[in-house]
Amino acid sequence: MSPDLAAVRSAVEARGLSYRGAFHPAAGEVPGHGDVGTLVLAGFTGTTNWRYFRESPEAKDGAPDPLDRWSLRVVGALADELGAAALFPFRGPPWLPFPDWAQRAEPVHRSPLGMLIHPDWGLWHSWRGALAFRERFDLPPPDLRPRPCDSCVGKPCLSACPVNAFTSSGYDVPACVAHIDSPAGTDCMEEGCRARRACPIGAEHRYAPAQASLSMRAFRAAQKK
Repeated sequence: MSPDLAAVRSAVEARGLSYRGAFHPAAGEVPGHGDVGTLVLAGFTGTTNWRYFRESPEAKDGAPDPLDRWSLRVVGALADELGAAALFPFRGPPWLPFPDWAQRAEPVHRSPLGMLIHPDWGLWHSWRGALAFRERFDLPPPDLRPRPCDSCVGKPCLSACPVNAFTSSGYDVPACVAHIDSPAGTDCMEEGCRARRACPIGAEHRYAPAQASLSMRAFRAAQKK
């Protein structure tokens, strides 16, 4: 018997991931997978999932890309269990359009920093994979909450960066990377991006230092490739 959305959501959460919404893709919207009836996204929200990864073999073996390897194993096992195809945001090029998919699946919006912001989780969340099902599951009505940045007074995220990497013109990635590679960037590397920390939305879900540092190390490594 094919699973329904409730069963899929339960399986996702039992594996230590957060359910990140679902949608019905248009024909050909999922590259290389023909007709997909339902795409279910899974990821991290705040500190909810960190303990599952922290105790994993990947977190302890000292090899590169521990969170990506954990995600490959966990989401891959979910796909096998549920009869779906596993898709990942970190395998490419070509890169799958996870930001576009996320905006179809849940109430996330582009923030002034470029990252997607959620009205509950703020900037403290990520996507670790997706499950592509041929079945077209019944889905709840979409969550249409507005972009929280539109009512944010002062937008402190834009003035918090020590090297002004975030402006109305875009994100100065080289300036950011140069800063976190310097002694002055230790705070950002160990506690998380200072601009991200300045956002008041979902501040109670801010990553603890170990989680924030892993995220920053992964960002820096990606820029060095």
